[in-house]
Amino acid sequence: MCLLTGAGGTLGTAFCRAFAADYDIVAVCRRRRPDVPSQHESYVDPVAPDAPLPENDSRVFTVLADLEHPGQVERVVELALARFGRVDLLVNNAAYAGLHPQGVIDGDAALRDFDRHFAVNVGIPLRLAVRLGQEFWMHRDQDNRAHNRNVVNVSSLSGARVYPHQGQSVYAASKAALNHLTRHLAAEFAVFGVRVNGLAPNSFPAVISTDSVAEGITRLDRDDVTGRILALEGPAEPH
Repeated sequence: MCLLTGAGGTLGTAFCRAFAADYDIVAVCRRRRPDVPSQHESYVDPVAPDAPLPENDSRVFTVLADLEHPGQVERVVELALARFGRVDLLVNNAAYAGLHPQGVIDGDAALRDFDRHFAVNVGIPLRLAVRLGQEFWMHRDQDNRAHNRNVVNVSSLSGARVYPHQGQSVYAASKAALNHLTRHLAAEFAVFGVRVNGLAPNSFPAVISTDSVAEGITRLDRDDVTGRILALEGPAEPH
């Protein structure tokens, strides 16, 4: 069972479309739901409206939540556990990217965006992982290892690279922080058998396909590594 944030975005929708047959997915979205069948939406054949369609065999359960608001992380964790009784994979995909093409010293825009970048890109992944650890994973060592339970934090290559004149200073700093948080969580969560890794893709879909990023998530889920930041640079194999 997968708890996925940022489900209404490009990557979240691609993940739900590609892997809804493989996972029960609690798809958390702020406003826009993923364009997939769920408890709210289904496809209808206009010629035979009552006929069952294989496209509707979806295991996606959507939840609208603004995770920046107090109590919403806890609500989402409670809903996921109440619905499915477990969480095997947490995908922290929700992100905020406020770019400042004129640089950080051009007015106060970058300074105003600082807190939100770190609250969304670092704080929400931390809070979700901590709450799941406290509410479900912490005392289930053997069960966690048997189900290969893990966290995938969706980061960015900009967390390890400098791309001049892109206005990414604050965004990149938050992703660098997420990368190091991922390594620390991997060390701490190993005590109760939960792996933690990061996925750092290049710009998608401009440089790398969104589907390949979604596949990178499942690659980390099915592996046995922990504390790794998997870089997806382009059409070639990941590093």
